[in-house]
Amino acid sequence: TFHARFRGVGVSSVACAYMLVVYYSMLLAWVSRAFFESWSSEAPWTEEGITGEEAVGYFMDTIIGMSTLGPDLRPTRVLGVNVGYSALVWICIWACLAFGLKWTGRIAYISMGLPIILLFVFLIKACTLEGASEGINAYIGQWDMSVLTERPDVWSTAVSQIFFSLSVTFGTMTAYGSHCPRGEPAFVNSVVIGLSNSMFSFIAGFAVFAAVGHLAWQQGVPVDDVTYGGFALVFGTWPVVFGSLPGGEHWVRLLFFDLFLLGIDSAFSILEGPLTVLLDRAGMETFPKWKAAALFSIVAFLFSIIYATDAGLIFLDTIDFYINFVLLLTGFFETFGAGWIYHLEEQIKTLGPEVVFTYMFTTFGSIIVACGLWFGLDNNAVWGGFLGFFVCYFAGLGVTYILLKKKMVQEPQWTWKTITYELCLKNVMDLRAELSDVVGYMPWIWAFMMKNLIPHILLILFINLAQSDNAEGEPLFGHYGGYVTWPFQVLGILCVAFAGCLILVGAAMPAVYEPYDIPYRKALAAAQAPQKEVEGMETDEKKDLSSEGEEVASPESTEAEA
Repeated sequence: TFHARFRGVGVSSVACAYMLVVYYSMLLAWVSRAFFESWSSEAPWTEEGITGEEAVGYFMDTIIGMSTLGPDLRPTRVLGVNVGYSALVWICIWACLAFGLKWTGRIAYISMGLPIILLFVFLIKACTLEGASEGINAYIGQWDMSVLTERPDVWSTAVSQIFFSLSVTFGTMTAYGSHCPRGEPAFVNSVVIGLSNSMFSFIAGFAVFAAVGHLAWQQGVPVDDVTYGGFALVFGTWPVVFGSLPGGEHWVRLLFFDLFLLGIDSAFSILEGPLTVLLDRAGMETFPKWKAAALFSIVAFLFSIIYATDAGLIFLDTIDFYINFVLLLTGFFETFGAGWIYHLEEQIKTLGPEVVFTYMFTTFGSIIVACGLWFGLDNNAVWGGFLGFFVCYFAGLGVTYILLKKKMVQEPQWTWKTITYELCLKNVMDLRAELSDVVGYMPWIWAFMMKNLIPHILLILFINLAQSDNAEGEPLFGHYGGYVTWPFQVLGILCVAFAGCLILVGAAMPAVYEPYDIPYRKALAAAQAPQKEVEGMETDEKKDLSSEGEEVASPESTEAEA
């Protein structure tokens, strides 16, 4: 681990995954219900002349049950049918995880492979429809850059969406990585995963907007007038478009089946992180996986009941927003741990605490000052923020320079090149070297960015999201969506607070999480044992050769003396 006091960051990441999969499972429950109800004569998606708004209204009022909500949107009832579908979903998730990693891998071939095939089926079909070209033009031919300045929160939510899409900061990739062979090429795998994910999303966009263009053509309106975001797309636009085709009911069922496969694949992957952490804990190595998966699934199912209320979508929307804070916070501490905390004690021992902490506070303090000016000033905020950043940064660098120069006087072996490298890069380059010994090639730019770019950007994005305002000018944090404080905002804030507390507990009392670290240290020691044995043998051989040389040299010495 980077540091014993950073164990809480790892625990926080899997806690975030667990909170997310609880509400994500209800999405699958709604998709499952929509699939089965598509066989009913009351399903609206294949009715002639139905609009996307009407289809969405059916989803909201009937499937989620929001028709009984009052003006404050607080829950008034629990929908038993949605509880049943949630139970079905959790049984499926449990079955995907309970019988070992090989079984999960075989399921993933289907749950991920089949949707890829279906994506191209939907893409080809959508692109052959009337109006598809206008939809595709709206996708890649029209750019509205004003949203990047008018809604600054989109920068932060976009990054957290990528984190979700790649399963970053959930512990999922860490869990799956722990099951890979020790020498698996991590850099190559990460590039393949990142490019594959982006390519899948990019291609899916053509299928979506081609369908949107066809719906706009049917309704005789511009593409921009068609609602194609969020639930309106999944349960409105797409089902209505495919429902209007010959054999439309089958296209709609195929669409919901495809969405279920994609969702169940993500759900059991996300849950794999917390499950692996529990089973890797000291004393849990022999605990049956099917029992652990059942425990996690039952508890998550019970928590998911709040999303089976008629206010389930409001709960989901609120918690999903606040999870963005957890993702960015966890991502910051993970990258900060890799770039700044790794080998911190050795760095302090070499350069002294004054130099190390002055440079650290200079780097991140200047960013905090800049964010305060960027987001606090009404006029000239951009220039004021950059001015504040450069003033604080270079003032801090000046103090760091004085301390380094004093260190060089005390220890003349230092040069400006070596001491700057020691302060700015050595610890993270040591991490890169340690990783490269196990997983192969790691580019130097990764180490440089981990130290000097990525944690800085994540800190800015976290502060940006925290200070963003809604349409009424109120902070999004605590007023998201205009929902009432209790229960929606309170539960969302508690999720962020819970993740933060897990990190703080680890920082204050690292021994609390030590049982999760013991198996790692044992595995590391076992992996290093053969190398140490070889080194020991080489040392013994050198000693034997040295003693043999001494024995051979002794007569010659004696003869020379004579």
